[in-house]
Formats: sequence, C-alpha cells, structure tokens
Amino acid sequence: MTIHAGKTARTTRTKETPTSLPQRACRPGRRLAVLGLSVTTLAAGLAAALLLVPPACRKAASTHTIRKERIEIARVTRGIFSEPISVSGKILPVNIVYLDAVEGGRVEKIYVESGSLVKRGDKILQLTNSTLLMDIMWRESELFQASNNLRNTRLSMEQFKLQLNQQLSEIENKLQQQRRTYERYSELEKDNLISRHEFELSKDQYDYLLKQKDLTIESQKTELKFRQSQLEALEDSQNRMQANLDAVKQRQENLTLVAPVSGQLTSLTADVGESISQGTRLGQIDQWDGFKVKASIDERYIAQVKPKDAGEFEFSGQSYRVDVKKIYPEVKDGKFEVDFEFVGEHPPGLRRGQTLHLRLTAVDPSDSLLLQHGDFVRSTGGKWAYVLEEGGRSAARRRIQVGRQNPEKLEIIEGLREGESVLISSYESFENCDRLIIK
Repeated sequence: MTIHAGKTARTTRTKETPTSLPQRACRPGRRLAVLGLSVTTLAAGLAAALLLVPPACRKAASTHTIRKERIEIARVTRGIFSEPISVSGKILPVNIVYLDAVEGGRVEKIYVESGSLVKRGDKILQLTNSTLLMDIMWRESELFQASNNLRNTRLSMEQFKLQLNQQLSEIENKLQQQRRTYERYSELEKDNLISRHEFELSKDQYDYLLKQKDLTIESQKTELKFRQSQLEALEDSQNRMQANLDAVKQRQENLTLVAPVSGQLTSLTADVGESISQGTRLGQIDQWDGFKVKASIDERYIAQVKPKDAGEFEFSGQSYRVDVKKIYPEVKDGKFEVDFEFVGEHPPGLRRGQTLHLRLTAVDPSDSLLLQHGDFVRSTGGKWAYVLEEGGRSAARRRIQVGRQNPEKLEIIEGLREGESVLISSYESFENCDRLIIK
C-alpha cells in the first residue's frame, strides 16, 4: 500500500491475487469458504488498524514521494555571515569649519550674507561688549599704577645706593685718618714719647672703625638684597598685569568674527542688534574640495561596521562605490553616525544636503552556521526544514531556528549541524508530511 500526501489525502490500494490452492484441495465449496474467511479477516484487520491511528493522521499522509530533479538541496557550512544594511545618508563637503562666538556680545554689524564666498581673514560680523571694554580700561589703569610703583621703587633704590656709598665713604675717611694716628702713636710709644693710655685709645678707635666698616658693608649687602627682591616682585607683577591686559585685548579682537578658511558661508544665524552668548554657533564655512556622505545607522550594527567596509549606491542609472571613513562612537537615539568617502570620482551633479540610499555590507567576524537561502522559508517561516537522512534517499522533518538573513544566506542558530544537507526549495506541495521519499 502506497500513501501520497497533498491537500487531499488519497489512499491507493493495490489489488492482491489470492494464493492458489492445490487443485486436489480446492473444491468449489471449500474455495468459497476460504475466500470468504480471508476477506472477513482482512476487513477486521483494517478496521482495527484504523482505530489505532489518531484522527489527525487519518486525514493527512505522513510520507510523500518526490523526484530528485524537482527539489533543490544545499549543505550547511560554517563561515562569516555578511549582512547588507540599507542606510540613508546626506551629501556634505569633506571639510566643514564651524563658526562659534568666542566672546559674547551684541551684533553691531554684518559684513557678508549667508551663501557668499569668503576668503581667509575676511570679516563676517562685528560684536560689541561694554563689560569687556570696561574691564580693559580697569586693567590699563591698574597696569599704569603698577608701572608708577615700579618706577618709584627703582628710583628709591638708586637713592639708597647713593646713601650707602656716601656712608661707606665717610667711614673709609675716618678709618684712614685713624690709621695714620694709630701708626704715628705706635712709633712714639716705642720711644716713650707718649703715654701708654693715649696709644691704647688710638688703637681702640682704629679697631672700632674697622669693625664698623665691616658691619656697614654687611648691612648694605642685606638691605640691597631685600630691595632687589622687592623690585623683582614688582617687575613680575607688572609683567602679569601686562599679560592679562594683552589677553583681554585679544578677547576684544575676538569680537570681530573673521573667516578662518576660504570657502562658502553656507549659514549665518545672526541679526543686527541680537545678543549672542559665548560659544553660540553662528554659522559654518564649507570647503568644496570634495564630498562625503554622513549616515545614521542602527546601534545593533555598531560592532559589525568597520573602517574600509564597502558600500554602493545608484545615481543617474549608474552604480558608485563608497567606503567607511570614520565611525563616531557616540550613540544617540539608538543610532550612531558614519562618514563615507567616495571611491574614485564622485557622481556629477551632487548638491549639499542631497539624500543618497546606500547598501552597506556589514561583516560579523565570528563564525556562524550558514545555509543557502531558499523558498522553503516562506512555507515554514524558518522554524523547520527537511533534512536529508543518511544515503540521501529520504528527508525527515526537523525543527530549526534561523537567525539573521540576507538574500543569499541564512544564519542557523540551532537544529542543524555542519555538513548536513537540507531541502531549500518550496514545501508548498508537501508541507504536512513528516518524511519525504526521494527518487
């Protein structure tokens, strides 16, 4: 008995020829009796078999026979899964220079309008800041006062040096006179021409003047050292004040916004009379040396996208290639940004802000079980498949789990092993069968 599965289960019975009995034993009456007994036994057996089969199995066949040339078979392999990603990107210049307000203030004058071509050093707008102007005036006054103090201190030090020299000269003069007196008294004392007391007085006075000279010189050195350190401190203070004043004047120069590079002023968000805070983005200058594509990609691909990954897009009926140039690590709103650069010449006619639809091939570096994509996925949803049994003459239904998919490959999570063969063609004609017979 052969059973075929389809939308309607059909059972085909093969006619069987009764076993012939020997002519000697086959009388007409006994032949009819034996035949009747065989039919009765066969009917009873069939009825008992039907009672043992579940109702669901009585309606659908469990096997189906199909010719090998009508199916497609693929082998489970291990390899790297590559997943194409469709992303949308914006055309931007390769180099963009943003213009921020280094200092806050009120917009007094605008020199150029948005969209104009500018050269490096061209004035774009002028800000005014009265608080900064008052700060400069106060620092200039403070610096002028410090300069006067330093000048007076230097003058006082010069006068002090003159006084010290004069004092030292007087001591030198007294010492010289006393030395002559002491030398003369020494000669007289040898000849007993003067008293011993007068000689000792001259000697004591001479020794006193020598000590006074040494003490005066030491005191002058200490005083000069102190005054010199005081003068150096004043000079350092003045230098710091001058540096602070220069820095404040530089801030005043920053009130004039100039173009740092040559290019096109693509945006300028400022109006005359508007108050601008420090750090406010005022505009940007695009350098049209080339184009790039900036795209936002779902964060689940952040580990797969790598520099130099290839992508392509269609433009005016032609295909162009781009590569990943820069990956921004920050994730915002579930997406991360990627810059693409054109491989070769970019398409003619591109405009800033134009949208391109890219196909990026993301590669997972880890090995996966892979199976060729087939029509069977539409029938089973990737939940089960027919797997060839040993010998390749039959295939059994088996539960599987499919992960990622691309137009060419399926990632197998579980249910299959490397090297097994799977029927990947459509299952529409035998989707209820548990087993296939392949001829």
